[in-house]
Amino acid sequence: MSVYWNTRTKGLSPYVPGEQPQNGQFIKLNTNENPYPPSPGVLEAVKKAADEKLRLYPDPACTVFREAAAARYGVKPEQVFAGNGSDEVLAFAFAAFFESGRNALPVLFPDITYSFYPVYAELWGTPFRTVPLAEDFSVVIGDYLVPSGGAVIANPNAPTGISLSLDGIFALASHLERQERVLVVDEAYAAFAGNGGTDGRGGTGRMCPAGSAVPFIEKYRNVLTVHTLSKSASLAGLRAGFAIGDQELIEGLCRVRDSFNSYTLDRIALAGATAALSDAAYYNGTNEKIIKTRGRVSAELKGMGFTVLPSSANFVFVKHPRLGGKEFFTALRERGILVRHFDRPRIAGYLRISIGLDGDMDRFLDACRRM
Repeated sequence: MSVYWNTRTKGLSPYVPGEQPQNGQFIKLNTNENPYPPSPGVLEAVKKAADEKLRLYPDPACTVFREAAAARYGVKPEQVFAGNGSDEVLAFAFAAFFESGRNALPVLFPDITYSFYPVYAELWGTPFRTVPLAEDFSVVIGDYLVPSGGAVIANPNAPTGISLSLDGIFALASHLERQERVLVVDEAYAAFAGNGGTDGRGGTGRMCPAGSAVPFIEKYRNVLTVHTLSKSASLAGLRAGFAIGDQELIEGLCRVRDSFNSYTLDRIALAGATAALSDAAYYNGTNEKIIKTRGRVSAELKGMGFTVLPSSANFVFVKHPRLGGKEFFTALRERGILVRHFDRPRIAGYLRISIGLDGDMDRFLDACRRM
C-alpha cells in the first residue's frame, strides 16, 4: 500500500473483472458478452456521430437517449436516467439512496450475487449485510422483510442466472416503502428471460422483457430498475446504461451525477445507444437465438451428468460431476476456452459459462465430453 493513499483507498477491495485477452487465441465465454454483432443501425449511427461535432460537449441530460428508452419501455423521459454503463448507474444509486456511517441500517443483498455491490457499499461507507440464498440458490424474500437501509436484487441473479418472481419483488418493495427505503432491481439480464408476451409487448404497449418490474414503477415509487446495453444490445464496448423509476429517484441520481461528472455519456455512445433502443426487432431476434442455445447447452450438460442451475440469463452456472471448479476451469483454459470461476464459499465448485455462438458452444461441449 502507498503512503499517499487515504484511509478509504486503503480499505477498498476493488472489483476484479473477467479476463480480457487481446491475442484472440481463446473462445471467450467468461464475461457474458453478447456473441452477435450490434444492430446495423447502431453501427451506422456511430459512424455518423464521428464528425466535427466531437469538439463540442455532449448533451449532459442525454435527452434523445432518454426519450428512446422511455418510448421503448412505455414510461416518461423524466423517469429515465442515463449513465456510462449500468455499473456507473448502480454506483450513483448507492450514493443517492443508501445512508453512510456506522449507525446507518445495513443495505441488504444476497450473499451470492454481482460482486460489485459490496464494492460500492465500501466505497461510499455504507453498512451492508449479505442474506444467504436458499440451498437451491434462490432468493428467499422473507429473509429481507426486516428493518434495513434498503435492498439490491439482481433479477435474474448473477452468477446463478436464477429469476425471482415479480410477486417477490413487490412484497419486498411494499415492505421497504413502509420504511421509506429504496429497492434497486438490477435487470442486466432480464432480456434473456423470454419475450414480453404473445404480442411481444407484454400486453401493455411496452417492449419490456418478461419479469421486468418497469411496468409497475407508478405503483411502487421506491423501486429503481437498472439496465445495461452491454448484454442484450451487444454494446459492452460502448458503455451505456440507464435506470427507470419515479421522477424523485431519477432526480436523486442526477444530483449525484452532477456532483461528480455531468457528461457521463459521449456523443458517439449516445448515438449508438439511442439507435440500439430503437431496434427492438433486431435484438429480440438475436437474443432469442441465445435463449435457444442456452436451452440446448443446458440439456446436453445435464445429459453428461453436470449440475446446471435453471438460467434466465445469457449464461449457465454449472458443476462438473467429478472435477472441482478450479480443476474444471483450468482444464477448459488449457483447451483454449475461457470461462469464469468464483473461488468463494458455496460456489467454488461451479463455473459460469457465457452463451456464445453455436459453433463455440459445440467446442465447449466437446471439451466437456473429453474430461
